[in-house]
Amino acid sequence: MTETPAPYRDTPPPRRIRIPDLQQAKVRGERWAMLTSYDTYTAALFERAGVWALLVGDSAANTVYGYDSTLPITVDELIPLARAVVRSTHRSLVVADLPFGSYEEGPNQALATATRFMKEAGSHAVKLEGGVRVVDQIRKLVAAGIPVMGHIGFTPQSEHALGGYRVQGRGDDAADTVLADALAVAEAGAFAIVLEMVPVDVAKRVTAEVAIPTVGIGAGADCDAQVLVWQDMLGLRKGRLPRFVRQYADLDAVMGEAVGRYVDEVRTGAFPAPEHTFDGGWS
Repeated sequence: MTETPAPYRDTPPPRRIRIPDLQQAKVRGERWAMLTSYDTYTAALFERAGVWALLVGDSAANTVYGYDSTLPITVDELIPLARAVVRSTHRSLVVADLPFGSYEEGPNQALATATRFMKEAGSHAVKLEGGVRVVDQIRKLVAAGIPVMGHIGFTPQSEHALGGYRVQGRGDDAADTVLADALAVAEAGAFAIVLEMVPVDVAKRVTAEVAIPTVGIGAGADCDAQVLVWQDMLGLRKGRLPRFVRQYADLDAVMGEAVGRYVDEVRTGAFPAPEHTFDGGWS
């Protein structure tokens, strides 16, 4: 049994984190972090900081492209982002979201979409939303050798059917539905499951009853791992935040102050200074 690579900061990574590493971490009770990433600089930075898995999420619809939901983003818009993240990392496992409309028709559509992410972007795994209703898609991908991360509870691609951003799994029947979805996804061959906006007791029960790692987002501390959208976590997103978000920095303020200084120095002529210019010599 191989050891899970320990988180690193500035040392060269020995190898890429693999699916078995995540499974072994669950067995040992070792938690790991996942963040979204959509570009070269954040991908490399997050990897250096010890983030084990990077999600090229359909949340890029909001954070990169400016859509008001995740529904409009396309495969063609996500693949270049996933390609950039893969190229910029050497250790983190890179998971790409299958966007809305790219797998709902059935297993063959899911396979065609996932194959594009694996071949054109070099993704190491894909993620798709849904429980019992997508087990045929998961089985098809796993049979083709494509690792699949599931996503149950609140599924943003189904926000209209779910009545908006609502916690899922409240009440006995709803909790049983979440557990049934988790067991179905695990049985179909997924290597991990994202649990989004489910009560902490439900997430704890799912984590205990499924053999694969659970990745929480608004699901409490009993999950095997946690994931956040990086712009939420680092304070670029302003306004009302989901309850489950903790902001570890205020990059909006930091970047705003820096850009303001740049604007002022350009306007007053303080930038560029002599040290930022070239003379007529060869040096």
